[in-house]
Amino acid sequence: MLKSMFHHPNWTIPNILTLVRILLTPAIVMAFVNNHLELVWIIFAIAGFTDALDGFLARALDQRSLLGAVLDPLADKILLDTTYICIGLQGWVPPWLVVLVVSRDFIIVGGLSLLGFLGVDVTTKIDPSLVSKCNTAAQVALVILILVARTFGWDCSTSESLLVLLVTLLTVVSGVHYLLKGIVFFSEGED
Repeated sequence: MLKSMFHHPNWTIPNILTLVRILLTPAIVMAFVNNHLELVWIIFAIAGFTDALDGFLARALDQRSLLGAVLDPLADKILLDTTYICIGLQGWVPPWLVVLVVSRDFIIVGGLSLLGFLGVDVTTKIDPSLVSKCNTAAQVALVILILVARTFGWDCSTSESLLVLLVTLLTVVSGVHYLLKGIVFFSEGED
């Protein structure tokens, strides 16, 4: 039975790498809890590497799958949201920013789930928008800047403030963008 399970089309190298990224999330939490910022760095870097590698391999090996289309963005959200909660609990970003980032992702995932439940094929109709990719890049940049500043004791408060502003703006704009897209798909599904 175990052998046949691993021969299922969903057990691709990219999907396994995505699962590794999800499983690294609790390790990041434990590193934060134990104040091991160097370890947070290492785990965050490994997670970022698996993110880049799984996308590359999915295309290069022609191993794109429905599971991967759902799992990859979910893994990104789990990792980033958890990291934002950790840096928020440390007081390194404003609590309202954590609520904004996490709420946007919960609304998007909930909306996609609802559309999927209603029969809308969200995996083929919704691709990450440019503003969403910029939002993710800004969120990652803020985490990295905060980790660098805290690890080395640097004062990056001006840069952090600017990135907080950028993340706020992009989070709101990308959230509204996906919300409007979802409303259109929901309206089409009612016809």
